[in-house]
Amino acid sequence: MTDTAHLPEGYEISTDRARIDAGRVHHWLSTDAYWALGRTREQQDRAIEGSLNFGAHDTASGEQVAYARVVTDRATFAWLCDVYVDPSVRGKGLGTALVAAVREELRRCGLRRVLLATHDAHGVYAKLGFRPLDRPDHYMALDSA
Repeated sequence: MTDTAHLPEGYEISTDRARIDAGRVHHWLSTDAYWALGRTREQQDRAIEGSLNFGAHDTASGEQVAYARVVTDRATFAWLCDVYVDPSVRGKGLGTALVAAVREELRRCGLRRVLLATHDAHGVYAKLGFRPLDRPDHYMALDSA
């Protein structure tokens, strides 16, 4: 399932939810990801349960080193979120490989659109085909109080 052209040697990507280290993912996101600071473990567990999850793992140790989550119906739409690479392995291309694997998995579903939001990683996503919205004025958000 992995786009091996992007995957650094010594790593593998899996969509097997049983391989997701939920505690590690929660720690990463709730303490180091600007978009999820303070997220509770219960919220994270529900998010994992209701999503298509991607984990990047060190092939020697099996340790999870990166994560991405997709909210999707696998038919018409997907939202890519919670993309995170452990600081100890950043700079190796794992973020690019992870997003490439997501792109390929979703391409097989025939989705019309995959959206994401980022504050600081536009370059990673752009080199994999993501671009700014043509008509951002068509999109709206409902924020909770």
